Amino acid sequence: MTKIRVGVVFGGKSGEHEVSIESAKSVIEALDGNKYDVIPIAIDKQGRWSAGERALRVLEGGWATLQTPRTDANGMQTAPPSSPASSAASMGSSSEEVSQTVQTAQASVIPERVMDSIDVLFPVLHGSYGEDGTVQGMFELLDVPYVGAGVAASSVGMDKILMKRMFAAMGLPQVDYVYCTRTEWETNPTAVTTRVEERLGYPCFVKPANLGSSVGISKAKSQAELHKAIDTAAKYDRKVIVEQGVDVREVEVAVLGNDTPKASVPGEVIPCNEFYDYRAKYLDGESTLMIPAPISDELTEEIRRLAVEAYKAIDCSGLARVDFFIEKGTDRVLLNEINTMPGFTKFSMYPKLWEATGVRYAALIDQLLSYAIERAGERRRSQIEFDV
Repeated sequence: MTKIRVGVVFGGKSGEHEVSIESAKSVIEALDGNKYDVIPIAIDKQGRWSAGERALRVLEGGWATLQTPRTDANGMQTAPPSSPASSAASMGSSSEEVSQTVQTAQASVIPERVMDSIDVLFPVLHGSYGEDGTVQGMFELLDVPYVGAGVAASSVGMDKILMKRMFAAMGLPQVDYVYCTRTEWETNPTAVTTRVEERLGYPCFVKPANLGSSVGISKAKSQAELHKAIDTAAKYDRKVIVEQGVDVREVEVAVLGNDTPKASVPGEVIPCNEFYDYRAKYLDGESTLMIPAPISDELTEEIRRLAVEAYKAIDCSGLARVDFFIEKGTDRVLLNEINTMPGFTKFSMYPKLWEATGVRYAALIDQLLSYAIERAGERRRSQIEFDV
């Protein structure tokens, strides 16, 4: 049986770089060696690409390992940092062909021979320059199938302001919000403060418009905290969104598929901190995930239905995690956001939701690769010539 050659892309120029590496480790470990040849492709925080052996070294020991040559049993150097590596152990024969530095200080593109050796890409890139449509556009220009949302859906799903506008256009319920640019905040903070206080009041949540994993998010209970929170968010993005604080439960749903997507059972997040920030997600380890969420059958079905509607609203494909609020006291369901490339470690919410729904981690990866190839086939069906 001919194996499918899968390029797993990870890292990237994002605040979620480390999360991406952990996702890639889980995906590569789960890929069935009888069905797939794996080609790891790493992107460092400066945007430099490496494939094969060098990318594998990043997964094993971090980027610092590329600064030190590997040696064999006799103490001989086997893979100088400035030279192509010699092999990609356990990564399959096709990886050996592309075991090389994809980008050096003098190069800035992926060699065509690398992409020619790949059947499908699995970009586990979270955040900016990975989840926002940038690499998706490059993959489409190269005509390589890839897992996940397309260019437009990735861009809209990444930008919380555009996303919320799209949801509003489709009549989906969500919390009230205002936004500003970094320039507006720096030149007229009084106007921004007045807009927030008159429309939302306190408490409110302040976020960078284009970032995930709760990076740069703060809760503001006063004007002083608001100013500090906007300053923090503006470090990460030129657009800042401020959302109304509501007393809610946080519920998440995983969606899978292309034109006919399906939703998982919902899961509830009970953060160990005041809200589900980066520390609560990745560092403290004390937040509770309740799967399935302890909610009524009626709420479960409503949330699953809205998750699919939100997915279709931005023309998503492959996968997404859709996050909701349930207002305490009223059970009113509010759509929070959609994440088109959620964390993908074995312990992340997205695969855990599907496992609870009956789809194991390895089978989930199989389905995503299949959907990627299916979507590429759909793109290729469209004519690119017009006869007058």
